[in-house]
Amino acid sequence: MKKHLIYILLLTVGTTYGQIQKKDSIIRLKEVVVAEKFRKKQIQSDVKLSCSVDEYLATSDNVSFIKRGAYAWEPMLNNMNTERSNITIEGMHIFGACTDKMDPVTSYVETNNLSKIDIHSGQEGGMHGATIAGSIDLKRKRVAFSEEPSYGGSAQLGLQHNNMHRFGMADLYYSSEKFVADGTAAYRKAENYKAGDGNKVKHSQFEKYNTSLGLAYKTSELSALKADAIFDVAKNVGYPALPMDTWLARALISSLSFKQLFEDQLLKVWDTKGYFNAIEHYMDDTTRPENLVHMDMPGWSTTYGFTSKILLKEEDYTADIQLNGYSNYSLAEMTMYPKDRRKITGFALTWPGVTTNYGGLSLSNQWELTDREQLTLGGTFGIHHNHVEHLDFIRVFNQNTADSSEDKIRFLPSLYATYQVKWNPYTLSVGTGYGHRAPSVSEAYGYYIYNSFDRYDYIGTPNLKNEVSYELNGSLSYEKEGLIAEAKVNYFYIENYILGKILRIAFPMNAASVGVKKYEALEYAKIFNASLNLSYHFLENFNWKGSLNYARGFDFEGQNLPFIRPLSYQSSLRYNKNRLGATFSFNGDFTQTAYSPQYGEDRTPAYIVYNLSANYRFPLGKQTLSWEVGVENILDNYYSTYADWGNIPRMGRNIFTSVGITF
Repeated sequence: MKKHLIYILLLTVGTTYGQIQKKDSIIRLKEVVVAEKFRKKQIQSDVKLSCSVDEYLATSDNVSFIKRGAYAWEPMLNNMNTERSNITIEGMHIFGACTDKMDPVTSYVETNNLSKIDIHSGQEGGMHGATIAGSIDLKRKRVAFSEEPSYGGSAQLGLQHNNMHRFGMADLYYSSEKFVADGTAAYRKAENYKAGDGNKVKHSQFEKYNTSLGLAYKTSELSALKADAIFDVAKNVGYPALPMDTWLARALISSLSFKQLFEDQLLKVWDTKGYFNAIEHYMDDTTRPENLVHMDMPGWSTTYGFTSKILLKEEDYTADIQLNGYSNYSLAEMTMYPKDRRKITGFALTWPGVTTNYGGLSLSNQWELTDREQLTLGGTFGIHHNHVEHLDFIRVFNQNTADSSEDKIRFLPSLYATYQVKWNPYTLSVGTGYGHRAPSVSEAYGYYIYNSFDRYDYIGTPNLKNEVSYELNGSLSYEKEGLIAEAKVNYFYIENYILGKILRIAFPMNAASVGVKKYEALEYAKIFNASLNLSYHFLENFNWKGSLNYARGFDFEGQNLPFIRPLSYQSSLRYNKNRLGATFSFNGDFTQTAYSPQYGEDRTPAYIVYNLSANYRFPLGKQTLSWEVGVENILDNYYSTYADWGNIPRMGRNIFTSVGITF
């Protein structure tokens, strides 16, 4: 009986070595769950079973993507780029090694690595470190200990016709009373895709391998030791929107953690982890004969870190306390080879050997004031330190020695508060936040980083002030008799907003550049986001979902900010009965009228895309065989969105199929 009670307790806090679950919104996506603040209902996703992590994330109404090709999209939370958000894997900080953002954190995991994705908007995402936009935390799969030895797994094969994208995934686990082991493997390979006009988009191919391993040992009835590792390799990755491709991107992500549960006391859980990750990224343009000057641009990023957190629970009070720390070293080079190799080869450090050290203490307090009311107060205090090895590059455009010293220390505080009240069938939530973030390595120390979107070389500014965000947010939801409706808004007033401004005293280094920009802190910028989500379950087997999203962003002079999504919408109708499921969906954007020409944007026309898919589950004894078939962009529309780098066209009609087995 005691073992059964302990097993239930372990499940309550997120399986034997799972994550402690908060009262956040949850969207179920096959095996992956996207958890977002304010959503109160679990909803089945309409994306295809074989989709990538990026496609899963795209179902969230406050996540959009900058696309430079068919691989490794850059996630934007609340219409802000990755510098303004925390993207972590189980709280582990991981920093890409590419100056052109060709390797976001999400590119180093696969869907069969993950159990859920936590999305927190604004300062409530600050538990893992300083942020403005919020946080995206990718949670790895967990397998619970079992009284009797057991094993299981799944495998899946699939094909997407448009770009001959072949993929295979498999996972396997073993569980016993004291020991758990689980592993995953995935492989993807795709050729150049075709746009809606039937023409191939050159340099859009990719190949990717991903494996992971998890081992857990129960050290006592209420504690366990866990080791995790993810190894990811991408080869021959094309980026049609950029002048360069990636011949190799490689990542090792590892951690060792210990969790202790407690009975009958204020302290419920103590979870501590040490981690290490190393990323290599090698850009070159050897497949681009049209380039006048060939370049190699390798980059390296190495991070050591730890997290230690406790959960306190006493009647109507709950507290999360978390200590974070990491040290990251980033180095990137650029070597230019003239066609006449007898001439001098050019060399520069685009990231001049920057070490970033961070330590922060975060606290989140939650009170159940009544059966209907809940109050959350929290905040973080962080210390951020940069050390630069090669100052000569930085001082070329930062002559004041005091402003470009080897070391820079910043203090990064944040606070937030949320009040929620329920009176059936309505739920109202209002909140506010205040927080700082430090400039990124590129913003502070970048040297001639070419931006092919606006065709400028970018230079960092070490003495930039912290960005300071003041935030308001709110939501109102209604749920009754199969109908769920939710409206959400947030507003950010950001002082010292960092953007590139033209530097007229410098000459570009890249042959394709039209000039040089230097990162500067604007007086302020404002960003407003609003969304409306509807879901209706009817006639027992049908479920309809729809969403409408609006965003607006401008600076202190009233100029439009770049990469702010125009009015967009999604709608889907899902049919489920017994073993059969079918989905018809469409999505689109209105014309982008509030664009920013000074940052390379232009007016992108409206578009709409229709999709259709079906799946069926076949019982095979104790196993289940699943088959899926569908078509995306049914009408083969030719279109490009506001976030497609350089207006590269999206994929045309794409027929896909996959088959999988679970055992």
